[in-house]
Amino acid sequence: MTGDSADLLAGIPFAKMTGSGNDFVVFDSRLVDRSVVTRPDVIQAICNRHNGIGADGIVLLEANPVGADARIHYFNSDGSAAELCGNATLCSTAMAVELELGNADALTLWTGAGLIHSRISHGTPEIDLEAVTDIRPDAGITLAGGEQRIGFALAGVPHLVILCTDVDSVDLMSRGAELRHHPTLGPAGANVNFVAPRVDGTWRYRTFERGVEGETLACGTGSIATGILLKSWGLAESPVTLWTSSGRNVVVTLRNDLGSRLAFRPSLRGEGRVVFRGLIGSISAGV
Repeated sequence: MTGDSADLLAGIPFAKMTGSGNDFVVFDSRLVDRSVVTRPDVIQAICNRHNGIGADGIVLLEANPVGADARIHYFNSDGSAAELCGNATLCSTAMAVELELGNADALTLWTGAGLIHSRISHGTPEIDLEAVTDIRPDAGITLAGGEQRIGFALAGVPHLVILCTDVDSVDLMSRGAELRHHPTLGPAGANVNFVAPRVDGTWRYRTFERGVEGETLACGTGSIATGILLKSWGLAESPVTLWTSSGRNVVVTLRNDLGSRLAFRPSLRGEGRVVFRGLIGSISAGV
């Protein structure tokens, strides 16, 4: 990013938000130059945890698009655009209510994956996602040590879900990166989620997230894919409670009323919290 670009960022207001540790820099599109903050080099600089604000991605929240209360433009920390991020949508729900873009009881949000209905339920954001119908309980991938099953679900974005004996002992950076680029997934690859049961009947999961190319403390669409695969394997019933690496839980509700055993209309409930607000001072890449 050039010095001129750094100067263009100076004074831009932002909110730093977290969804169970999955963190984002959120911009109100009415207050920023979209052409600047959506440039890949600018996004990388903003998301840098040493020289920038630090985040897993950025959200540009657009007010009053045609056919919805707001639109979510989401970008991973590497600068790539993503169709959907569940935790970013939970955060966007909370922010849209704060900015009075819609009613807390019934919001509509455009995303790259389609229209999302959301609300604030008992003080917590909840989102309804498009039906998930591309579900493969057996992804046809060879198991490694400690792995019991590998399935696939397209929950807004593609996900592998691996049932294992102990998620905390998984070499996530190695095995996650290997599976993220598995040849059966095509050039786009997938996010990779490892899940194991807890003694209280809930589940613990970890995610290797594409675009971040490492572990994130939570992944909303990964939670949904994981809940769907657990239900498809006959191991869990809706609602499914999943514990994230941040120590916070998310709840996945699955409605199976689409005429197929392997088709669900999912909802996700979880944190969407402002951590701090600020004005950008000076951010530049490569420093």
